[in-house]
Amino acid sequence: MGKKPRNAITPIRTDDFPEWYQQVIKAADMAETSPVRGCMIIKPYGFALWENMQRIFDDRIKEEGVQNTYFPLLIPLSFISREAEHVDGFAKECAVVTHHRLESGEDGNLVPAGKLEEPYVIRPTSETIIGDAMSRWIQSHRDLPMKLNQWCNVMRWEMRTRLFLRTSEFLWQEGHNAFETAKEAQEDSLKMLEAYREFSEDYLAMPVITGEKTADERFPGAVATYTIEAMMQDGKALQAGTSHDLGQNFSKSLSIKFQGRDGEEEFAHTTSWGISTRLIGGMIMVHGDDDGMIMPPRVAPHQVVIIPILREGQDEAVLSKYIEGLRAKLKNIGVRVHIDNREERTPNKMWDAIKKGVPLRVEIGGREVEEETLTYVRRDIGKDSKTTCSVDDFLSSVSGVLDSMHDDMLARAKSFRDDNIKDVDSLSEIADYFSNNANIGFLRVDTSIMDLPNFDDTLKSHSLTTRCMPFADDGDKVLIGKAY
Repeated sequence: MGKKPRNAITPIRTDDFPEWYQQVIKAADMAETSPVRGCMIIKPYGFALWENMQRIFDDRIKEEGVQNTYFPLLIPLSFISREAEHVDGFAKECAVVTHHRLESGEDGNLVPAGKLEEPYVIRPTSETIIGDAMSRWIQSHRDLPMKLNQWCNVMRWEMRTRLFLRTSEFLWQEGHNAFETAKEAQEDSLKMLEAYREFSEDYLAMPVITGEKTADERFPGAVATYTIEAMMQDGKALQAGTSHDLGQNFSKSLSIKFQGRDGEEEFAHTTSWGISTRLIGGMIMVHGDDDGMIMPPRVAPHQVVIIPILREGQDEAVLSKYIEGLRAKLKNIGVRVHIDNREERTPNKMWDAIKKGVPLRVEIGGREVEEETLTYVRRDIGKDSKTTCSVDDFLSSVSGVLDSMHDDMLARAKSFRDDNIKDVDSLSEIADYFSNNANIGFLRVDTSIMDLPNFDDTLKSHSLTTRCMPFADDGDKVLIGKAY
């Protein structure tokens, strides 16, 4: 028997997928747990990824006429309470500020003092406080549509946390739009969902299924919730982004009114929509392998890493000049490039680039300098893609190589997802399928099954949820699976 191949990550995916996920984040130096319960510290490499994602999507929503704003982190409890269904949906996750100063106690330790007249909720989402502002800013149909977004942090007091996927505090964008008619609001909520689909597939190489959430999974207070659902490599679902048609529910409770074209007072129709840092977790679980992260090229912090290979007797200055010249040329054509100049062994640098998922690893030594060439390797394919070519050929082809990598990653993930969606017809088939731990993925079944008396019990007994009613099935089918 041959040697078992070395893997950078222990355990591998098939042995312990949840622990593999945590180790990928650690090996890529993306984030770590913090001293604050359930919260994370996003390290520079992980935050550079989020910045790229934020920059790309921010440009996209501005094309739709959305304007960025910022609202307070603390929301008066009375605001949250105005929308009964909304507050009921978030009540168990709310973190509450009740005091405004600290004083020394009898034992010398600091204790809360100065009880607030009204407690503040640390924002779990901002429909209520943004709606309050809209009620002042919107007076006439001429003020509509109003399209607002904020990039911020939110807090939902999670009991079981996992880096990026589910933390008590996380980063996101939340869009809040107001319209004159119900038709405009529905069209907007679907348009923003499509923006999420485009972003996920065109930049993250993560295929998603678009559809409507079932009533049980709907956002508290919404008329309809639309979602993009992705399948991870262990077959579980990840709700990767949602867009909500809020109808007039929030405008009525928050008095978002305007004078209509006929002079009569009307309530606005509102929407809200959001994606968060959990997309990073999704990317890891969709694309990663047993050697670590595989970064989608269009959002990768470094699209190319250059590793100098300096051997004894070689002129370091000549090698450095050659590499700096290549870096400048790559930068000029819009490629994000990093030179690993650390005082570290070359194999360690190579493994570091692999674990961080850098799309292209370029190796340059004395021979490459003499021949005016370079050697590169695609992260998603590995050593079988090792190619030596001239610098000019690399510069003319690098963008195409990165695009091919994106397309191949998307195709692989889509093929895996589609191969793991099965059609069934009955509750017994659902139970039988998920009774076998070897079976993964989603089951697709007619929506009429949700009316059967034992439907909820069947889902609960196998830790299943309805993911969405896919648009591709005209809402006649529902996807069922396990989820993060």
